[in-house]
Amino acid sequence: MKLIAVGLNHLSAPVEVRERFAVPAAKISEHLRQLTGSPPLQEAVIVSTCNRVEIYASSMDTEAGAERIFSFLQDLHPQSPLDRSFFYHHEGEHAVQHLFEVASGLNSMVLGETEVTGQVKDAYQLSSQTGCTGAALNRLFQKSFEAAKMIRTTSKIGEGSVSVGSVAADLAVQIFGNLQDKKVLLLGAGSMSATTARALHARGCRSIIVSNRLHERAVQLARELGGEAAHFEEWPEKFMKIDIMITSTAAPHPVVAREVLEILMDERRHRPVFLIDIAVPRDIERSVGEIENVYLYDIDDLKVIADQNLALRQKELIHCRDRIHTLVRKFMEWLDKHPGRNDQAFRKAALLNKGLNPLSP
Repeated sequence: MKLIAVGLNHLSAPVEVRERFAVPAAKISEHLRQLTGSPPLQEAVIVSTCNRVEIYASSMDTEAGAERIFSFLQDLHPQSPLDRSFFYHHEGEHAVQHLFEVASGLNSMVLGETEVTGQVKDAYQLSSQTGCTGAALNRLFQKSFEAAKMIRTTSKIGEGSVSVGSVAADLAVQIFGNLQDKKVLLLGAGSMSATTARALHARGCRSIIVSNRLHERAVQLARELGGEAAHFEEWPEKFMKIDIMITSTAAPHPVVAREVLEILMDERRHRPVFLIDIAVPRDIERSVGEIENVYLYDIDDLKVIADQNLALRQKELIHCRDRIHTLVRKFMEWLDKHPGRNDQAFRKAALLNKGLNPLSP
């Protein structure tokens, strides 16, 4: 039995290509039956997420098996030739290594993220329920989940946020603790401030005010976040009630001056406020950070923290891959001892493909 992995991801293909080959969840079972209903593929799992589309399969003939997968991908878009340059193709030990790294978050856009583990589990479970996995892929995916658990518990690969928005949200948690009762003001509704607001929302913040020169944009973003829209000139009034302010306007000069903030801070009795200035040019005068109980960070401050976190993860990446390679070797030793075709799994998949009951004698 030999293993094959064919796919594309955020590293190999732009989003306009990835979205073309994304497989709707409702169609995956049908496609799995198409792939495994007859030789050369005996088992298959389709992993389809926003950042990757991958097909893992077993076959006695890897060359014919890979061609079957590429033919299937071509059938998804028969109107244009398949550009294989966007796809990677792994076999044997390299296919095992790739899956273990994917399941462990080592092959993700955000290094060390854990969401992908659940996505891979869901993909495997669906294939198993469809009857399209057998001894080889069952063991392969179970071992990939063990690898993911080992990486999470024995490394620091998931420590420290690596996006500006997540870093800002993590700093807010450090300053205020629980964010559930904290209020946020977005001054400007650019994409980066919206991303930061979503990160704060994900960490429990539920009260968000959006103030933007184009009021319609403020209304739209406030609706998305379940918050409140305010006209731009109202921001000093709204400032009195908030704990966090994110600024991201397109103004050519600062829109938040120190003398204004000093007055506002006196009126709020110097209750702490966290200011995140993501604009370039900056929206907030740098000296504002000298005011008592004002915590000011600009985008460069946040990027330094994000880069430090990423550097830590990248150092861990080498050690994580070494650990995973040990597990890969053990799996390959098992596979070498089970070279035969899994006739029972192959028969079950073929019968399902024909709409027959695989439990029938």
